[in-house]
Amino acid sequence: MATGKTSTGKELAKKLGWKFIDLDELIEFNEKMPIRDIFSKKGEPYFRKAEKCALKTLAREKKFVVGCGGGIVVDKENIRLMKDTGKMICLSAKPEVILKRAAGNSLRPLLNVPNPKKQVAHLLKLRAPYYACADRAIDTSKLSIKQVVGKIEKIVFKKK
Repeated sequence: MATGKTSTGKELAKKLGWKFIDLDELIEFNEKMPIRDIFSKKGEPYFRKAEKCALKTLAREKKFVVGCGGGIVVDKENIRLMKDTGKMICLSAKPEVILKRAAGNSLRPLLNVPNPKKQVAHLLKLRAPYYACADRAIDTSKLSIKQVVGKIEKIVFKKK
């Protein structure tokens, strides 16, 4: 979270002439409620099922840039699907950068806890083995959106 997935994804799609979809927005549309309400009313396991369903739907499409939530990788089938149908790029950032970028955003249910700093560190540690499955990782902590887009283009289209 707060690594630039949506901003970068939109810019990359625009540059490529592709479409961008934020998976969380698709889930909200399908479920007719915000992510935070899905978490609070139906729980994280329900959300993860909805997430997987939305990913399967999008995986059939061509010329799409998909911004996925950071927890999608905890399901190995999701990793396989992303890698089989495109490039899986992990955008990361240092914990303090994530906290600064996410500050004041109450729409992030996994950070609505008494100690968000501890939660970010915990989530990053927990998810690290899954993030390592990505085709490539880019630390966005000190990069502009334009720089991240350039790096992704080089990865996806093997430009030098």
